Amino acid sequence: MAFWWVNHNQTSKQEIAGGYVWSPKCQSNGRRSQFYDFMREMRVGDFIVSFSHAQIGHFGIVSGLPLSAPKPDEFGKTGEQWSLDGWLVRVAWEKVAHPFRPKDNIEHLRPFLPKRYSPIQENGNGNQAAYLTKIDEMLFSELEQLGSFQRNGNIVVEHELDDQAFIEEVEDQIATVLIQNSPIDSTETDAIIKARRGQGRFRQNIEQFEDKCRVSGVRDKRLLIGSHIKPWRVCETAEERLDGANGLLLAPHIDRLFDLGLITFGDTGTLFVSDCLDQETIDCLGLSKPEAREVGTFTSNQIAYLSYHRDNVFLG
Repeated sequence: MAFWWVNHNQTSKQEIAGGYVWSPKCQSNGRRSQFYDFMREMRVGDFIVSFSHAQIGHFGIVSGLPLSAPKPDEFGKTGEQWSLDGWLVRVAWEKVAHPFRPKDNIEHLRPFLPKRYSPIQENGNGNQAAYLTKIDEMLFSELEQLGSFQRNGNIVVEHELDDQAFIEEVEDQIATVLIQNSPIDSTETDAIIKARRGQGRFRQNIEQFEDKCRVSGVRDKRLLIGSHIKPWRVCETAEERLDGANGLLLAPHIDRLFDLGLITFGDTGTLFVSDCLDQETIDCLGLSKPEAREVGTFTSNQIAYLSYHRDNVFLG
């Protein structure tokens, strides 16, 4: 279990109402930021406090895995300079009983602030460079007392959507926008929409590269799913969504693992497994077998997409 602090002045209203936090994966100059990279480290059951408009007003429990997801539509013009490709983590939020300003309590809180990546300055003002940062349990406990909230209180974690169902909901919204606003002809739009399910032209293009599930070894194509390496929901062009090099044929359980970032592959075919999976699950899924650990070589174009998957989807 870990403890987090999010600074989200501009988007707190949308994120708290929507039950999530979202950040771009890189800064506007294309560089990585540890405050964004922290997003991929969040795990179900972690606790988080919301700092917005100079006060701690909400706290929450992480209720889903970090997902590669586009910037939420409800942000509107907020963060127009941000990358559209980001991390989304679902959170069950609850209002703090007594909202408070950390600045008013800075003498008490200062000794507990992180030495690196602090969410606020030593004078109690917010750290404008910080979005999400990790805090220790001692600081979280101090915040609990000041806000009169309890981590084991009455907060309700909604499980109406699992991670895969949430992805489906996001992709439904994207598909609707594509259909309504697409400048290309209906045949091309139809091919792009079918590619979301690993069907149609995209599936045919994958089969130019792949003839079996590399992990399970299944060859019966009736049992294989055409899976995007760079997720359909964050592809920037129609070409990426239809590119056969951006796909693998995977057995359904392997497809699920890959799409959720629980497994990925090295350039030479080494299987990498996320620390989100325990050893018993890894063994039951057949991921411990020698033949599943080295799945064969990839083309240079596939390698480019796999590099994206390792850096931007995999939960290592």
